[in-house]
Amino acid sequence: MALVTAETRPLVLNTNQPGNVHWNTLYEISDIVPVSGIYRCEGCGHEITSNHPDRFPPQNKHQHPNNSKVLWRLVVMTQTKG
Repeated sequence: MALVTAETRPLVLNTNQPGNVHWNTLYEISDIVPVSGIYRCEGCGHEITSNHPDRFPPQNKHQHPNNSKVLWRLVVMTQTKG
């Protein structure tokens, strides 16, 4: 779960993007990261930060003990510049 503290105030979160396809898409290992942000693994709940246009971690970097499929879901979109 993404965490924040009182020291990060004012916290600006924009939740007005219901039509954005990135929220409802599951991404696989080595897919290109469509938007920078925090992604949660659907199988185990582990979170990662990933930047566009990098790739999601390969299988040898994130594995499940039962070898179930690793699928990433966007939970926080960030506006990274670099």
